[in-house]
This record gives sequence, C-alpha cells and structure tokens, in this order.
Amino acid sequence: MTRLPNGGRIEVICGCMFSGKTEELLRRLNHVKLARQTLVVYTPRRDTRYRTGNLASHNGQTVEAVSISSIAEILAHVPANVAVAAIDEVQFLEGDPAAIVAGCQVLADRGIRVIVAGLDQDFRAKPFPIVAGLMAVAEQVDKLYAICVECGAYATRSQRLINGEPAPHSAPVIAVGGLELYQARCRLCYRVGDA
Repeated sequence: MTRLPNGGRIEVICGCMFSGKTEELLRRLNHVKLARQTLVVYTPRRDTRYRTGNLASHNGQTVEAVSISSIAEILAHVPANVAVAAIDEVQFLEGDPAAIVAGCQVLADRGIRVIVAGLDQDFRAKPFPIVAGLMAVAEQVDKLYAICVECGAYATRSQRLINGEPAPHSAPVIAVGGLELYQARCRLCYRVGDA
C-alpha cells in the first residue's frame, strides 16, 4: 500500500448493513497491531447496540474503543504520537458533516492514518453526507456488499423494517439497530414504505 511521505491518509470502508465493514476495520487494526504501530479506536456514543467502549462487529468480534460524540472530542483527545486513528460507524457522529470531514483531514495532515467505517446510504438509499464527503477526499475507498436476504444477489441497500414492513420515507434517518430493524437488500428487492 502506498503511503504519503508523512504517513497521513484517509481510508474509507463503506457499504450497507451486514456487508462486513466493521470486520474489515478489525482486520486492518489487527495488521496495525502486528506492525506494532500505536493506535486509537473511536466509536460513537449514539451506537448503543453493544457494550459502550467497545468496537463490535455483528459476528461478535470486539476491540476496546473510546466512546465519543463528535469529531471535536477526537481532535481534543487524540493521543500524541499515535500512528492510526480508527472511527467506526462514522455516520453516527454528531455535528456538521463538512466539519467532520475537515476534522479527519486535520488528523491525516498531522501524519495519522485515519480509517473510517460507515454506511454509505441511509435506509432511504440516500447518501450519508459524512461518508460521501470522506469518500471524496480519501486516498483509499473500499465499498463492501452484503447478500440480499430476498434473492441472494449482491446487496447494496439497508432495508429498514417496522413491524415487518418497509419503513416509510418519513421515518427518522437515524435508528440504531441490527437484525431486528434491518435487512440487506439488492436494488430490485429494496423498498421504501408508504408515507
């Protein structure tokens, strides 16, 4: 992998629910540990699916993480001489998307390898502005896919369900959940419910 002269870069791991974003992030972090590089991992407080202070994948892998709400908290508390900063579920960070992108750029400009993982689209199949902005400035972008639970094709959409039916377009954009709320679906099997 090519590195900038000072080591700073932004890497984005994105895709729909159940596409393996966190597993890929954990895989990269394992390589960081094997290389004996210093790292810090952040996870948004808003993500309450697993134990606070842990980065956790749907398959049960975990790593200790710092629970934060905003990019300002990261910028204020990133350890000195850290080589790698990882942020999982970056779409859950609070604040202006442009400020979050700018904050990640500040970290990369300091020589830090910034690895973010997050949903590229909300349940309406609209881009999350934070992830879209990061994809535009990143040195590396990896879009992962899941398998559609309806037909078995490659899935790129996160189908939110309410009482077993597609969530209406008017539902809140952010709803933290797992299998009880979401399914991976392909373009053809994906639906948005009626208002």
